[in-house]
Amino acid sequence: MPDHAVALVILGVAAGILSGMFGIGGGVVIVPILTTFFGIELRTATGTSLATLMLPLGIFAVIAYYRAGKLKIPVAVPVGVGLILGSWIGANAAFALPTKTLQIIYGLFLIYASWRFLEPRKWLAEIQHTAPPPAPSEGATNGRWYLLVLVGVLAGIASGLFGIGGGLVIVPVLITFLHFDQRAAVGTSLGALLLPVSLPAVITYYESGKVLVTTAVMIGIGLVFGAFAGAKIALGLSPKTVKRLYGIFLLIVALRFIFG
Repeated sequence: MPDHAVALVILGVAAGILSGMFGIGGGVVIVPILTTFFGIELRTATGTSLATLMLPLGIFAVIAYYRAGKLKIPVAVPVGVGLILGSWIGANAAFALPTKTLQIIYGLFLIYASWRFLEPRKWLAEIQHTAPPPAPSEGATNGRWYLLVLVGVLAGIASGLFGIGGGLVIVPVLITFLHFDQRAAVGTSLGALLLPVSLPAVITYYESGKVLVTTAVMIGIGLVFGAFAGAKIALGLSPKTVKRLYGIFLLIVALRFIFG
């Protein structure tokens, strides 16, 4: 059992809660915390995160969304197929880049993620007491399959590079272009990520000695319970405050990667 085993399980619970709430897979929590608080090298943290996310740990969250009618299987399947190819491309790109370059790219990615969580335009509108733009109503789910596969490939590249599940790409695309509501986008994203889509990337990292298997297992134990709790929160409460606090945390970590 690794040092700080309890802390790793707690990390898994926290990652799982945010995964279930926002459909992000949990890696955007796991990688920054492994590098920042556990002192694990970036590529090793990425490989370990992907190994954790490879198992269907979000099954209970997916079931909760499915029962609520917020999982669109015809969309989730082609996105999942694209994720498998994209994760392999992203993992190989991570090993082809110099460490400092990878850190800067990851920092820029975290700034994007922070923007998605903070939603500064909506926040400013609230401060000014003006109404934000109305959220689009959920539209048709019969997008062309090859475009959905492409979405999966792009999300998979981000997954293989940064150790995330890919939901930070999938959820905004589903909301913006397929006009899903937030909960349907999250549920469908988690459904796509339920398959072992990161397996090609995990093999690449493992063969390079960049996967801490026991650490991944400890995080995974917490992730199972956290994802279910996060889904229940998302389906029952407004997660706005949690999103913004986490967005601030991501911004701080991003600046550390870029300028540290």
